[in-house]
Amino acid sequence: MAELSVRQRLALELNRQLVKDAREEHPLTQLFWESTLRCNNACRHCGSDCKVSDVHPDMPFEDFEKVLLRIKEKYDSHKIMVIVSGGEPLVRPDIVRNGRRIYDLEFPWGMVSNGRLLTPKMIDSLLGAGIHSLTVSLDGFEDDHNWMRGCPDGFQYASKAVEILAHEPSIEFDVVTCVNNRNYGKLAEFREYLISLGLRHWRLFSIFPVGRAANDPELQLSAERFRGLMDFIARTRQEGRIDASYGCEGFLGRYEGLVRDHLFSCQAGLSVASVRIDGAISACGSIRSDFNQGNIYKDDFIDVWENRFRPYRDRSWAKEGKCGSCKWWRFCEGGGMHLRGEDGKLILCHMDRIMG
Repeated sequence: MAELSVRQRLALELNRQLVKDAREEHPLTQLFWESTLRCNNACRHCGSDCKVSDVHPDMPFEDFEKVLLRIKEKYDSHKIMVIVSGGEPLVRPDIVRNGRRIYDLEFPWGMVSNGRLLTPKMIDSLLGAGIHSLTVSLDGFEDDHNWMRGCPDGFQYASKAVEILAHEPSIEFDVVTCVNNRNYGKLAEFREYLISLGLRHWRLFSIFPVGRAANDPELQLSAERFRGLMDFIARTRQEGRIDASYGCEGFLGRYEGLVRDHLFSCQAGLSVASVRIDGAISACGSIRSDFNQGNIYKDDFIDVWENRFRPYRDRSWAKEGKCGSCKWWRFCEGGGMHLRGEDGKLILCHMDRIMG
């Protein structure tokens, strides 16, 4: 493995043991709640795994609250971050009240939002409800962001929310940017814009080719551009003016330790779980419904978390095809679970682009 430095190999070996321990202990530290499928955007890449109609009613908070109460019976709620997701969570008229109840149950909580409804008044209300973290999507300058998010005014509201939240010390806050062929050439200029807003933490993602995103060439980076993205993040991190990082997508070979604060491990089903809009118990929300492990309307959440999730905690089933003979298996173990299709086969391997 000449592509890795001695230091990287040593760090990856240590990380292997940490991942092994996590699989055995699987401490729940992050729980996503898909609170609604309604949204005020029409994102080009959304709907990669539309197994439930977008007119599916919002989950009653009382149903999710029962899950939280059950979790409190067994685990320390202070150590489990609840992330409210969607759709767009802010379209729920009860979202502030729900957040406050999560806080009163002694769970730290956060939210992923497109920012269109994050007015100063809403931000104050969320802070009053004890929100701990907030992520806002901002995919470039006005034309590029609005094109990506399918709305004419998204940039205006999201950028204003970023400016306000970037100067709010009581909340952990970051921006996520989906990198595509339209905004790729403007990343350096956009970085300067984010810094001018006061942003400290910036996560950049590439878009995995599933659903409508699979057939949109403007969304899929070439191997050359993918490596260029990695190099851009590494340089930005070295400069130290903004904390940039790549998303949790998958194993990155020679870029491990250079573009993220942590080494790769897919924590889905190890420390991360989710409750979907229909009650399905899964890992992270990006994973296909084929890998759901139960349902809160018929299964005990604790029993599911402690005794199921086998496909996540024993990845030997994934060591087939190209993974079966891959020299990176030792550190990758088949990549992120969201990169697996309904048949369990790998949809995308980042190492193909990194080594290409």
